[in-house]
Amino acid sequence: MAGKTAPFAAFEWMIAWRYLRARRAEGGVSTMTWISLIGITLAVFALIATLAVRSGFRAEFVGTILGANAHVTVYSFGEVDASGRVDRSMTEFDDMAARLAEVPGVTRAAPLIRAQVMGAGQGRNSGIDLYGIAAADFESLPGIAGSDAALGDISAFGEGIALGSGLARELGVGIGDKIRLISPDGVKTAFGTSPRINAYDVVFIFSAGRYDIDRTRAYLPFDEAQVFFNKENTADEIEVMIEEPEAVDRITPVLLQAAGPGSQVWTWRDASGGFLRALEVEDNVMFIILSILVLIAAMNIVSGLIMLVKNKGRDIGILRTMGLSEGSVLRVFFICGASTGIAGTLMGVILGSIFALYIDPIFSFVNMMMGGGVWDPAIRGIYALPAELHLDDVLSATALSLGLSFVVTIFPARKAARMNPVEALRYE
Repeated sequence: MAGKTAPFAAFEWMIAWRYLRARRAEGGVSTMTWISLIGITLAVFALIATLAVRSGFRAEFVGTILGANAHVTVYSFGEVDASGRVDRSMTEFDDMAARLAEVPGVTRAAPLIRAQVMGAGQGRNSGIDLYGIAAADFESLPGIAGSDAALGDISAFGEGIALGSGLARELGVGIGDKIRLISPDGVKTAFGTSPRINAYDVVFIFSAGRYDIDRTRAYLPFDEAQVFFNKENTADEIEVMIEEPEAVDRITPVLLQAAGPGSQVWTWRDASGGFLRALEVEDNVMFIILSILVLIAAMNIVSGLIMLVKNKGRDIGILRTMGLSEGSVLRVFFICGASTGIAGTLMGVILGSIFALYIDPIFSFVNMMMGGGVWDPAIRGIYALPAELHLDDVLSATALSLGLSFVVTIFPARKAARMNPVEALRYE
């Protein structure tokens, strides 16, 4: 009676390694092994690269939202005026802003004037989403004041107007040029409402990192915006910035209480929640699709092992007659398949990580080879393809690939273990 051996003994690894080495007479087996290895590598690479781009895109999108927009906006319910429009103007905005600023977790509460106007410069016209904001509050906007691509002197904001980089290009203006703002809600006369037109010096050009913001947004000093829109001693809303934007839902009830009766809030999640939910759905679908791709690549291991078992039938019969147990045979062929999965997974992780870490030069090279214009910020909203490599994404891709590789390997290895040695040697 044959003695029992420890699982995955040295001789089992030796036999598996001999079977994995290429031989001229068994070129088909060697070819299938390489196909399996390349398939697993590419599938894991694609999975990690996609997960990294997904994480980077979400982080870039949320970062530009939080850097250039209010985390929470406080409005007034408003009153209906004689013309039937809802007037949401705030007269006690200074006191309300002070109360909101005292809420734990709030970093800033700034009154704003907001309106849509027409901008004109250098013979060109463009619609502008205009924000009236105090100079100190403007300088504290991380996505605007902290822009690396900014032009001009932010300390001169009180002397003119700040434009988004895309808007400045559209109007053909630069630092020191003048633009005219045209508001349809101007002076009321006996002949109707006359549009209000004012000219301002461009003192600062910013880039918020999102094309839609840079293309339409401009900032005007708060006092000047009050005069321009005939809103002396009033504000349209209060912009609130908090320390933990991701936890905005927890602080919203406290902000409502501090704002007082007749107030309502609108958070950044309310404004972009639909897009974020769409991103989550897309992320889940992409992960499932790429998981299927990994499964297809892992199935190549099955094909290679089946061919290996068929070619090694005589060897299996001899080993069994020499006393090798079914378990040892199973482990030998399991090692053959699992080794391919492990090697392919490792190579895929390395390639995917390199792609995520060096995506900028890789993408620049692709853009150069394609003649430019591969990435259109007007369509995608951001200026470059982002990627963030997270340990959780790498571990999930690795676990998926190894798990599938190990599972699919069991079936042909089990078939080899159950092979009858008499039948295997009968026609040899």
